[in-house]
Amino acid sequence: MSAVSLTGAKAAGPTRFGGALVYLRTMALFVLAWYVGSLFVPSKLLLPSPLAVAAALRDTALNGELFGNALISLARLLASLLAAAAIAVPLGLLMGRSRLWNDLLELPVEMLRPIAGIAWIPLALYLFGIGHRLPLFIMFYTAFFPLLVGTAAGAAAVDKRLIAAARTMGLSGPTIMRRVIVPAALPAILVSARLAVAASWTAVVAAELVGAPNGLGYAIEYYRSMLSTPTVMAFIVTIGVLGFLTDKGLRQLSKVLTPWAQMGAAR
Repeated sequence: MSAVSLTGAKAAGPTRFGGALVYLRTMALFVLAWYVGSLFVPSKLLLPSPLAVAAALRDTALNGELFGNALISLARLLASLLAAAAIAVPLGLLMGRSRLWNDLLELPVEMLRPIAGIAWIPLALYLFGIGHRLPLFIMFYTAFFPLLVGTAAGAAAVDKRLIAAARTMGLSGPTIMRRVIVPAALPAILVSARLAVAASWTAVVAAELVGAPNGLGYAIEYYRSMLSTPTVMAFIVTIGVLGFLTDKGLRQLSKVLTPWAQMGAAR
């Protein structure tokens, strides 16, 4: 092993360790500010202390309520994201590489894209009622457009010289799409997936607040009606943690699937 690689290995460890320290320091400052702020709020109903929220987290974790609702919301998120990707990614590839498809879909996409998913909740209540289908629909709608637009932009930005070289080698259109365009657009697709996941977490909570019999949003609304603010905040903290973990997972997936993009970013 060369001296350069040894130096790089030594430098990588402290960097990761330093990053963890930055996370811990930031969270410690946030919790400290939260605790001090709770001391000056007369009503603990408005702002409970971090200790009360930690106790609520412990209680809901021990009785299984926290993990049960978190798994339901996470399953809804994954199902809706996969369904949205199954439709949005192929359409985005067509829009990015075909002027005809882009002209056909641009108007409806740009009319529907600015409408927030939660704006459809009143109508969706009539169509689906209270149950699993309403939050799945809202999350599907919310995730669909970031995936579609990001994929189209990534496909349109593929270097024309790569496509010309593939044609020179005698590759067919479907093969070029599969072997050239999709790999080249994959970094943009994964970035759009991160945006879709973040938006879907917001949508799932809003949809579950009014249209689901379980899940994190349902639990927040239920304990709000019971005036149990520490438990409400415990579920809110859970959403933040799950949002961070899902985004972290997608970033790790990007490093595995697109190592060339990570090397280019490092330079």
